[in-house]
Amino acid sequence: MTSLETARLAVKALLKLKGLDVSVIKIRDISSIADYFVIATGTSNTHVRALADEVEYRLDNEGISASHIEGYRSDSWILLDYVDVVVHVFSDEGRNYYDLERLWQDGEKIDISDIEEMPLEMLFPTAK
Repeated sequence: MTSLETARLAVKALLKLKGLDVSVIKIRDISSIADYFVIATGTSNTHVRALADEVEYRLDNEGISASHIEGYRSDSWILLDYVDVVVHVFSDEGRNYYDLERLWQDGEKIDISDIEEMPLEMLFPTAK
């Protein structure tokens, strides 16, 4: 699976649990940290944790394990590091405070409208 496919899978997981303002920034050409940042907002601390758990669950099911996870004790930001893809799940306040989109504005914003327009039941169809 490519790093873009991993990022898109994370987006699907976030949208499945109704993550808000989900975005993907390609940073491969401007940093060696990762290829992509996936950023999302949760509506409460519980929602932020649920979103992070869903990403971890869905990627684990595809054989992709996080190399590092931090922030579960935080009220504002959980980071899941998949080496080439870093997923940031914020509270609204945390996202506004850290403003990663501004910090990484030289990165390329990836179009995920095709995923956003999918009906929820199509994000992860059940096997028949």
